[in-house]
Amino acid sequence: MSNRFNLPDIDFLEKAPEQIESEMLLHVTEKTGLNFMRADPRRKFLQALAAFVSVERNRLEHALRQNRLAYAEDSSLEHMGLEMSTERIEAKAAKTMMVFVLEEDRPEGAFTIDTGELVSVGDVHFATDTQLILPAGEHIGIVSATCTELGDVGNDYLVGEISTLVRPKAYIKSVQNTTVSDGGAERETDDAYAERIRLAPESFSTAGPELAYVYWAKSVSAEIADVHAYSPQEGRVAIYLLMKNGRLPSEVELNEIAQVIDDKKIRPLTDFVSYHAPERVSYDANATYWISRENATVASIIQEQVNEEYRNYLTWQRSKIGRDIDLSELIARLKNKGASRVSIDSEMFRELLRHQVAKESLTSSLTFGGVANE
Repeated sequence: MSNRFNLPDIDFLEKAPEQIESEMLLHVTEKTGLNFMRADPRRKFLQALAAFVSVERNRLEHALRQNRLAYAEDSSLEHMGLEMSTERIEAKAAKTMMVFVLEEDRPEGAFTIDTGELVSVGDVHFATDTQLILPAGEHIGIVSATCTELGDVGNDYLVGEISTLVRPKAYIKSVQNTTVSDGGAERETDDAYAERIRLAPESFSTAGPELAYVYWAKSVSAEIADVHAYSPQEGRVAIYLLMKNGRLPSEVELNEIAQVIDDKKIRPLTDFVSYHAPERVSYDANATYWISRENATVASIIQEQVNEEYRNYLTWQRSKIGRDIDLSELIARLKNKGASRVSIDSEMFRELLRHQVAKESLTSSLTFGGVANE
């Protein structure tokens, strides 16, 4: 179990069976004066007992570590959050707006589209949130809709993609989404939750300090990956938000955060707060790598590892506001996955401002140069 926050590991108990056996033999010798030889059945019994003690100590070690924020998981972490008035953010469903278009020859009078009317794209379904009533003479109506599945599965469907009426209804000519679906988020991970608990003391006052603004912004959605708050001038606060995997926040998401922070119990009366998506800075990440001839027999496996790590690097680079573009990090990562040599055909380093975020260009690519001598 690794710890968070780059703290030194804590070991409460000795868990190595050999050391436990040594301690038990020493204790028996001190109390009885007996020395057990290796083949002595009594020593074999102590060895079996030492293995059992080792297992139990590992379980106890795990339980003790659950009382430390750096190690706590699952329900133990939620108990810690409760003590700090910080609950885990549960999964949320994506939302969008749906437009229903009726046939010109529809019957006279009001036409009703019920709450929960399902519209799908592939295996993903969205249900209308409220009843939509189109008065006589009107043929177009708009209503909000929510994905029937929690999490990010319903995010990022473009305008017009969600367009299949699951239960066809007479006189409905067409239906489609008019906004990109967004707002869906998975249940908050342990690491993200622990970070918010660590920031919780900052929330005990109004959101004047920088980290208090960060705490309240992150409490809105588990989809938020990074927050930067600063004061460009007296009485003004600018908050920049970045979503998971480097996605920029939508206007809807920015408004949700504004509704939370602008609460009179959170925002200082004298602060004027504005909410922004970070400025994207495009960069090229063009790399060529080679595999040592000594590893030619496992080249296909190394290629898979290197390609996956290249994608991981791109995600890492665009997942934090103000993170400088440093392709030496890419070289180190690819070599760690088996590449013997890496050549970069792009600008190696670029410093970003605190409100900027990197985004790889569409022409960025990774090329396998073949097998080469060391």
